[in-house]
Amino acid sequence: MITARLCLAVVLTTPLLGAAPVPLRFEECPPGVDPALECAQLEVPLDHANPDGRTLSVAVSRIRASGTPEEYRGALLVNPGGPGGSGLEYAATKRAKLPESVQRSYDIIGFDPRGVGRSAPVDCGPAGGLFDHPTADPVDEDAFLAGLKRISDDCVKHIGEVRPHINTANTARDMDLLRRALGQPELNYLGVSYGTYLGAAYAAEFPEHVGRMVLDSVVSPDDWHTFDVKQGFAMIEQRDVLLRWIAAHPTTGLGSTPEEVRANYDRARGLLTGHPEFGPGEFDRLVYRTLSRTERWEPFARALATYLQTGDTTGFGPAEPTDRNYEAALRTVKCADSPRPSTSDVTGAVRALRAADPQPVLTGLEAATCAYWPEPHEPARLGSNDIPPVLLTQASHDPTTPLAGAREMQARLGGSHMVTLHNSYSHGVFASQRNPCVDDTAAAYLVDGAVPAGDVECSGAGLP
Repeated sequence: MITARLCLAVVLTTPLLGAAPVPLRFEECPPGVDPALECAQLEVPLDHANPDGRTLSVAVSRIRASGTPEEYRGALLVNPGGPGGSGLEYAATKRAKLPESVQRSYDIIGFDPRGVGRSAPVDCGPAGGLFDHPTADPVDEDAFLAGLKRISDDCVKHIGEVRPHINTANTARDMDLLRRALGQPELNYLGVSYGTYLGAAYAAEFPEHVGRMVLDSVVSPDDWHTFDVKQGFAMIEQRDVLLRWIAAHPTTGLGSTPEEVRANYDRARGLLTGHPEFGPGEFDRLVYRTLSRTERWEPFARALATYLQTGDTTGFGPAEPTDRNYEAALRTVKCADSPRPSTSDVTGAVRALRAADPQPVLTGLEAATCAYWPEPHEPARLGSNDIPPVLLTQASHDPTTPLAGAREMQARLGGSHMVTLHNSYSHGVFASQRNPCVDDTAAAYLVDGAVPAGDVECSGAGLP
């Protein structure tokens, strides 16, 4: 059943392709939403091939440009990633980090993609025990596969008939209806992480309406399972960097060599096997999150040392994912976008990762669930050569969206240029790491349409 937890506004008639766009009417947002925002809702077809059929409502937010009429450049749609990330309040949080020139030039538009947040959120019910604790050790192959099957069964059962339509291609079509409802001739867009994949899908569906587009921390164009596995290898490499960094900071109490730190890491993970709440699976989820942002490294190291000294796990944070809708939407979209892997593909990937390291971080293998999922209704198409120049921004050592995959996506976007932040190990670059080379280049592109002559190389701050 589709629920409608939406921003308070007038429900709009679905704008059909070829029909005159219907202006959005923004009003005060409901309680719990950032009061700096104003909200609206947009009615879109559940199935874009049947525009007169069932509909769902997409929650939209806006924060106005702060500059003069002469500075105004229109609307800039933003997406925080995922799949499954809510973008409604992201309009305010991301805007606060954007260069002032961008804030002055654009209305920042956020939205919850279909199936997410306040836009007909999907629900996997018990999700195969995903939220039970402690979870089974994910490195146990049989337990890992059994868990995937349980998650898949619960998701398919509880999401129901809307499941085939919660995908990237349909979200891209929703974005074009949103563009039209905003009265914009082109879509100006800033997408982060999965938001880059969504931007590439929009470029494939609507190349003639692509405006200024910044894709930050870029997902590769691989099928989702292949992407997840490549990410898994990158996480192993990043963990080695983390262990060396901890060894270089022996005041954390975990050792002064990488070997000593790794021994303490493995010992802690092993001791957690009998913990009533925070087991090895929860530990791996924490490590996965830690590896994506270097500012999390020192708190992780100190929490690890505290646990080994006292047995106290509170420094590790909560045992479970905090957003059940996010976990459901993440798997729903991934399984809708790509051909399903076989169980032998999944076991082969796990064994390859274990061959690289006996304790790989398997948390990011969400698309492995798709081995037990129905075949996708419509796999995503990505990229186009018939678009104006697009700007990609990317950290050189980002383990979440590795650089090699970003370059593969760049090749799908004709005429695009990449701004690479070298000596950077975190996920999220533009208006995130406060690097003037990156931010000034992207701001000049968004505000003035200044396209770099070629790819741009910037110097990062290195490890903390």
